[in-house]
Amino acid sequence: MNVKTAVNESETTVLRRESADPLAVNLCGVLLRNPTVLASGILGLSNEVFVRVARLGVGGITTKSCSLQPRAGWHNPTIVNYGPGLINAVGLSNPGVEVMVEEIRAAKVHLKPYGVPIIASIFANTIYDFGTLTRYICEAEPDLIEVNISCPNLDTAHEEMFSSNAFVSAQVTRMVKRYARCPVIIKLSPNVESIASIAREVVNAGADAICAINSVGPGMVLDIDTGKPLLSNRTGGVSGPAIRPIAVRCVYDICMALRGKKAQVIGTGGVTNARDAIEMILVGATCVGIGSAVVHHGYGVFSDVTAGIQQYMDQHGYRSLDEFRGRALT
Repeated sequence: MNVKTAVNESETTVLRRESADPLAVNLCGVLLRNPTVLASGILGLSNEVFVRVARLGVGGITTKSCSLQPRAGWHNPTIVNYGPGLINAVGLSNPGVEVMVEEIRAAKVHLKPYGVPIIASIFANTIYDFGTLTRYICEAEPDLIEVNISCPNLDTAHEEMFSSNAFVSAQVTRMVKRYARCPVIIKLSPNVESIASIAREVVNAGADAICAINSVGPGMVLDIDTGKPLLSNRTGGVSGPAIRPIAVRCVYDICMALRGKKAQVIGTGGVTNARDAIEMILVGATCVGIGSAVVHHGYGVFSDVTAGIQQYMDQHGYRSLDEFRGRALT
């Protein structure tokens, strides 16, 4: 037996052992050790932070969304904790795809010992730019790509979200799939008439998975002493526990609409604890995105959620997530 064969057989053995873990998840052919995923934009793209989150038990990590060119975003204050959740208008600030490619490459090296995959998040101003951006980001060899077509914080140059139109959403999906060298996740907005209809269209256009939902809104929070909005952009996307029931309903609608199709769903929006994550899995989510909870509860939220899911499974006699995933879809 040569060395290469021995290594390949060793890797296969590891994959089989990990896939036998009751909390392991196969997301579009990519193995996650548990169903928790760091949502995009919460921790930016810092190798040190990502490694720390990996050590504390996250299943997968989504990077901050990047564009072709650097984007400054809005001035501070951009994020406000208003109690039931967060309201933010960061403005999709990022250093541009050239910098992000190098950052993702470095992150993949540092995360390899933990077996935590990287999901590269991208956004663009035109359908054509989505294709160009996909070609660039694939140079970093991310495990998956998340296509953000659903940010509610739009300026005058962006008259509407791509995800507000099913046909346009499908066109973006086809463009990304044309150049992608890994599975593609499309992130959808709840601020539409029928998120299920849009999900069907993007899956028919080739999407491998859906991430639902992005933040709700835009909303506004005021300083009642000055009578001024707290955010510099005046309005922003609402996230956190307050939007969870909306997110659960959206995931339910999407999973019902996608029955019989291979596409998977990452349920995101207000997940704070194991009970919230289990709810998402019950309505059909393969994985559960966690974002605002990191701000409120720290990096340990991932291991807490995972431990809670395992306890729930033990109590109900479930040997795998598949045994109760989608149980609410009747």
